[in-house]
Amino acid sequence: MPPGPMNFRHLVSLNSRMRSSAIAWQELPGATSLFADYLYQPSKTICFYGRSFLEPDAYRQAASEIESPEARRAALVEALASQNPGHPSLERLARPGTLAVVTGQQVGLFTGPAYSVYKALTAVKLARTLSEQGLAAVPIFWLASEDHDFEEAGQCWVLDAASQPVRIAQAPPTGARSPVGPLPVEGRVIEELGRALAGLPYADLAIALAAGAYRGAASFASGFRSLMDRLLPDSSLLYLDPLDRGVRRLAAPFLASAIARAPELVERVLERGRELEEAGYHAQVRVDRDSSLFFLLDGQQRLPLRVAAGGFQVNGRLFSPEELAGRAEDLSPNALLRPVLQDYLLPAAAMVVGPAEVAYLAQSQVLYGELLGRMPVVVPRAGFTVLDEGSARVAEHYGLTLRDLCAGEQHVHERIAAALVPAELQQRLSRTREEVEGSLQRLRLAVANFDSTLAAALDTSRRKMLYQLWKMERKVSAEAFRRNVRAARQTERLLNLAAPHRHLQERFYSFLALVAWFGPGLADAVYEQIELNAPEHRVLVL
Repeated sequence: MPPGPMNFRHLVSLNSRMRSSAIAWQELPGATSLFADYLYQPSKTICFYGRSFLEPDAYRQAASEIESPEARRAALVEALASQNPGHPSLERLARPGTLAVVTGQQVGLFTGPAYSVYKALTAVKLARTLSEQGLAAVPIFWLASEDHDFEEAGQCWVLDAASQPVRIAQAPPTGARSPVGPLPVEGRVIEELGRALAGLPYADLAIALAAGAYRGAASFASGFRSLMDRLLPDSSLLYLDPLDRGVRRLAAPFLASAIARAPELVERVLERGRELEEAGYHAQVRVDRDSSLFFLLDGQQRLPLRVAAGGFQVNGRLFSPEELAGRAEDLSPNALLRPVLQDYLLPAAAMVVGPAEVAYLAQSQVLYGELLGRMPVVVPRAGFTVLDEGSARVAEHYGLTLRDLCAGEQHVHERIAAALVPAELQQRLSRTREEVEGSLQRLRLAVANFDSTLAAALDTSRRKMLYQLWKMERKVSAEAFRRNVRAARQTERLLNLAAPHRHLQERFYSFLALVAWFGPGLADAVYEQIELNAPEHRVLVL
């Protein structure tokens, strides 16, 4: 992404000392077998997605299948214009044949986890790459404002100057199941952010970005979008809020048609779940025969609709399919149907998604087939762990991988402690264990020749003796670690930065927190490291 004027000098400084390394996703926690196979063995999963993002002609094939009627495109651009006034990408999108590269995320506080930004940057880079290849494309970010999971959206984590994780959270609303997007963000959380980031190298910049984005009566959706704009200058990214009335009117025909077919659509999803299980995978999103794939936006609530008595039920009320079709603007799709609606509205040739979304899109594919007759290319987002040089040196010195760090404090302590034990003592402990094992093995042969029934008793004793020796080695390592205060401090800082609470950094900290540590050129440095055809997680050292 071309750097903005305010951060060019800092970007040059970052690039001069930046280095990165790649890690296969299956080496990291949380990667499902379906996600790993989609990345590295696409022939095993092609039946669940239609095509692979690694195929040379995948995007052209997806583009050739798009039907974007002139009237719908014009209505879409009009709706987006009210949300993105004066944006230059609107003119490009209005041209017949222009494609969309779509991504999106829940509108979490201060953009939620850093991967929200990585999704956006991946979409921007893919749209520019396609345009350079002759497929005009614009990136669009779907603001998941309908989501009602306030417990997740209403909080974020940052890392303070003492390298301690700090949670910043807003109290939940009194009404349950309210869509998060329209809810107001309290000024108190800006103050908490300021206290948490105080003392960091770029704290003033990060706080100013947040304060500017959430000033006045900002909602979770408007604040999220405004902060993303500030974090990603000159990105060409358009934003779409599905709660916008213009968007809801445009979506109504699709939703009315889908609600009339809800039972058969659910049956197709259940069938796909069985196909996934037969292939050795599992369904990411649970669906049962009473599911409808829909919620009803009723007042300030988003209520799940269940199939019942030839119609649908919510909170004890019954609705006929015709009634709900008449209220199509009040319908809200679930996680499986939402991307299909998204790509009904948008001329999407590709969608950029995270690991869990890749998995559930294998279920959504049957809905794409029934309702659209096409599906965009599923593209995994870029993933990053950002480290400072000092933390990277500590990891390298002790031979710690990101997988080691995600295994938790005890595992890391044991790895480091073993390296701190004096070499002579370590060798003596190892030799003692080997000598005891060898002596016991020879003794077992002699005992077995004398009386085979005694061999089993000796096996039990052997396990106990070797366990005690192993226990002594651990005690020696723990004592070595306890004596080394510097190693303990370095370990705590490294763990809190790279794998807080045993999570990947990108799934835990807000990108804003990383900006407070690394500065305004961070988004540009990340953008430069995105490799669209090399789906690896990258450790970026600045």
